[in-house]
Amino acid sequence: MEYSRATQRAIAYMEEHLSEEIQLVSLPKIVGYSRFHLSRIFKLETGLTIGEYIRVRRLATAASYLLYSDESILTIAFELQFQSQEAFTRAFKDVYKLPPGKYRKLMQSLSMMEEEQAMNAQQPIKGWLLSGANPELYGFQVDEAVFHAGTKSGVLYAKEVTNNREHFATMMQGFQAHAYKGKRLKMSCYLKTAQVTKCGAWLRIDNGTGDTIQFDNMDNRSIQGTTEWNHYSIVLDVPEESASIYFGVLLIGAGKVWADGFRFEEVDNKVPTTNMLTQEQLPKQPFNLDFSE
Repeated sequence: MEYSRATQRAIAYMEEHLSEEIQLVSLPKIVGYSRFHLSRIFKLETGLTIGEYIRVRRLATAASYLLYSDESILTIAFELQFQSQEAFTRAFKDVYKLPPGKYRKLMQSLSMMEEEQAMNAQQPIKGWLLSGANPELYGFQVDEAVFHAGTKSGVLYAKEVTNNREHFATMMQGFQAHAYKGKRLKMSCYLKTAQVTKCGAWLRIDNGTGDTIQFDNMDNRSIQGTTEWNHYSIVLDVPEESASIYFGVLLIGAGKVWADGFRFEEVDNKVPTTNMLTQEQLPKQPFNLDFSE
């Protein structure tokens, strides 16, 4: 998990300075690794180079500005550290398949249509469901104004302000374990929070009788309060008797959490698992039998 924390520190710095010139030479000092080692860790954790991450996030921020601000394309380009409007247009078109001006017109018109439809009925989100102990106290929907990359994220939120830790809900889905049997599985995603009591991603492996045999819900490294986008991961083994895999984001108490960019990949046994069901190693001998210590 040390590599995950290093990646998170690097991302926190970059998120804070997206509209500034990011000095990559400063990152190793902030994170505590050499530039070469940090680059390797970051690519291993996120699947992106540091430069690619900055580019993706700046373009996603630009897409949001185009939809929800009146700033000119030139102003947006310079604010996000592109050297010219032409360079910004080329980069934006590579990712969003439209030049910024056409993207703004098309997406704003589509957004108006979707808002009208949303007023009539709340549409279910394909592949996802809302569950938990108190799903009626929570809402879950697609958010087109806040996203890590692309154009949308999923947001889970408490309908009322409450810090009751017995109230919780999750946005989740499940799939068959067949493709990952006998392998070590890493799930990662990006999360952003607003005034949450407690939240985190989770991953669970069940066998054929429905018993949970591997599990982690980030309880020992949960997210609290308000945080910017960052990268979180869970690593579990998928034993041969596994039948199903479930995952999602858990919100306990109050607040709002956005999720984006879920990713599943096989990793080797050098990557430690985060399984919370692992029993602590027993001592070799009994001790303090007379209660004197």
